Amino acid sequence: MFHLYYSLRPLMTQPIILIMGVSGCGKTTVGELLAQRIGRPFYDGDDFHSAANVAKMAAGHPLTDADRAEWLATLAKDFGQWEAAGGAVVACSALKESYRQTLQAGASLPIGWVLLDGDPAVLRARLEGRQGHYMKADMLASQLATLERPSYGLKLNIEDTPEQLVQQIIDQLHLTPTASQA
Repeated sequence: MFHLYYSLRPLMTQPIILIMGVSGCGKTTVGELLAQRIGRPFYDGDDFHSAANVAKMAAGHPLTDADRAEWLATLAKDFGQWEAAGGAVVACSALKESYRQTLQAGASLPIGWVLLDGDPAVLRARLEGRQGHYMKADMLASQLATLERPSYGLKLNIEDTPEQLVQQIIDQLHLTPTASQA
């Protein structure tokens, strides 16, 4: 079986940094802040879902592996393009190992995996307070049931502030902030 690996290599060997976890963990907030700090473009995996997937989730129905297949294939293809363009920071749930394998297959270099994880009660409170997003708090249980926590990559506690999480990522992945962010 293919196994993804992780190392603490400089960014040149990990041009794609993927912030993953269940809905409400802070992927977008942390990803946007990290991208700004290291001068990389940011992409939110949610923006790549089909209209049918968004409608299904908005109606309170969890996605199946079949629902996610095209979405993951699209992201994997884009990973290769983003890698060639100098890298990116991507927020994507990447809940299962098989999903991460699909994503890694789109990149020629190892992805820098970052799992944002924490107490389900904190996640639920965040989702209940979120406005204007199709993913509602009642979908959290299905995401937590689907989540296969990887044995590789960074695992960070969502109770730290976004700024603290970004600094941990920069420090542990040996990333270099842009001159204006240093």
